[in-house]
Amino acid sequence: MSKYVAKRILMSALTLFVIIFVLFVLIRIMPGNPFPVERMSAELILQKRAELGLDKPILIQFADYMSMLLQGSFGNGTSLYNGAPIKPIMFACLENSFKVGVLSILFGTTIGLGLGIVAALNRGKFLDGLCTVVSILGVCIPSYVFMIFLQYFFAYKIPFFPYFFDPSQFLFSSIMPSLSLSLFSISTVARFTRNEMIEVMNSDYVKLAEAKGLYGFELLRRHVLRNALIPIVTVIAPLVVDLVTGAMVIEKIYGINGAGSLMVNAIAGDGVDYNYVLALGIVFSALYIAVMLALDILYGIIDPRIRLATKEG
Repeated sequence: MSKYVAKRILMSALTLFVIIFVLFVLIRIMPGNPFPVERMSAELILQKRAELGLDKPILIQFADYMSMLLQGSFGNGTSLYNGAPIKPIMFACLENSFKVGVLSILFGTTIGLGLGIVAALNRGKFLDGLCTVVSILGVCIPSYVFMIFLQYFFAYKIPFFPYFFDPSQFLFSSIMPSLSLSLFSISTVARFTRNEMIEVMNSDYVKLAEAKGLYGFELLRRHVLRNALIPIVTVIAPLVVDLVTGAMVIEKIYGINGAGSLMVNAIAGDGVDYNYVLALGIVFSALYIAVMLALDILYGIIDPRIRLATKEG
């Protein structure tokens, strides 16, 4: 098991290194200027590029950046926040996105699992059709459209929730954006739960358990859900990263100072702040790799056949 975990960690670290290199090179060769050129002279721009080391060969720039990353720093911005250090600003925004994302994960998994279970247990009946329609609508309707719908009815027509995000009422004002973000995950989890449960319920070992007199909730808990949840976790894992890292449009509409809003500001400012774009890209990639690594290790613990197949391969 230790060799299996070590191999997965090594592969994840190598993957992250390659992603950082590709992101760094792509951002460096992109057209545009990281400074507000309208307010700066050509001489000042050349001076700023020299101060940031942008006049050096790209491999030397990458080596300097990796050295800085290993020291726990993402450097300074170029156009946002007057060139202040990136790390404290970025992590403050990530914290807001993380809190909203956790609520979205809770909504997405609990509601999605509930809809999927109800649909599977009532296959071919009215409730199955209703849950299927809800799942289809969740995939078809963009989350920002659902966000505007919620704002209109529950903040404007019925002023129950605040129209914009209020940090002093974080939990209360996070409900609407969290529901909007979770719409796609609710649909995805519901569809996969229904399909996996139907497949498990038609399996031979479940029919054998029924023949032995096992019915109802006990059959569902011991045999159906336990085996159906393993593939569902694979679907939920990447959705977790998407929800935690935030959604750009939702955060802009609701006024959340999160990672998505920070990315939009870095791209749409007077000068594209490539350092923020690069730092956020690295953090998002690292989160995704970390979640998939944890899932991979968890699979190795749950099902030893995965480790054996890896050794044989």
